[in-house]
Amino acid sequence: MTVALPLFGHEAAEASFLSAYRSGRLHHAWLIEGPSGIGKARLAERIGAYLLGARGPASAPFDAPADDSVMRAILAGSHPDISVQRRELNDKGKLAQDITVDQIRQMTHHFEMKPAMGGWRVGIVDAIDEANRNSANALLKTLEEPPPQSILLLVNHRSKPILPTIRSRCRILQLSILSEENCARALEAAGAPPVASSLARGRPGLGLRLSSTAAMNAASAARALIKAMPKPSDKIVAAALSAASDGPEAELAFRDEVLEWVAQRAEHEPRAAKAWLGLARLSGDAETLNMDAAQVASKIIAAMHEAAAK
Repeated sequence: MTVALPLFGHEAAEASFLSAYRSGRLHHAWLIEGPSGIGKARLAERIGAYLLGARGPASAPFDAPADDSVMRAILAGSHPDISVQRRELNDKGKLAQDITVDQIRQMTHHFEMKPAMGGWRVGIVDAIDEANRNSANALLKTLEEPPPQSILLLVNHRSKPILPTIRSRCRILQLSILSEENCARALEAAGAPPVASSLARGRPGLGLRLSSTAAMNAASAARALIKAMPKPSDKIVAAALSAASDGPEAELAFRDEVLEWVAQRAEHEPRAAKAWLGLARLSGDAETLNMDAAQVASKIIAAMHEAAAK
């Protein structure tokens, strides 16, 4: 049997949800929290599929097979009783900064309809900390007045605080980074290259992102730049800028390499500690200010110069 949505290392969270479901007193809203790249959205999808009737074997009820009719409809995006909201591409073909209020209203309308298949209605927000304030406020109506046989599954990367009024209305499933063994199993199931395991740090999603060609090139360029500090040649700087600007995975890989280097220097040098704080804030600032990849890369390199200065 081929499991449609395999998940590793989160058996305790699934058992907790299953216990609540079987008790007959299932809460209407669940907040699935933890670092990015560990399987939170996958868990939400598995829960949603289970509620809509997809079933695995008795020993692993969330492991529905790929040929399950309900699962096929969900994977094709054609099941009428599930609404999944994520950041969408904008007019320029880039990922939007946040989940819009119109998307949340679309999901609210979904909950106002009767279930087409006569069972549950499921809404997944991936992720709630990527919803803007208007979107979050629009979600409160459903949280405060949930229709019967409906459930909201909110993924939370904890990248920024969410409204206390949302958190207080949810049951929380807290997920942690995976063990080395489970991380390796998840990456193997995803068809990741062997190098992904060494890059993942317990987060399979991160391993997948950092093992792309662009990310590997950016990490190599970052290491070359670090080695040349504090006086890198124009050629090395230009190569680093180009590599770090080659998409979001490249930017992430470049920043991770630099952050680790700056963090090591920050243990002994106050100037480097200041540079590290700036780099740690850069991801949020880049989204808020809509900075392009080249601008972000330039700021990362400027922080490196600051950290390397005597």
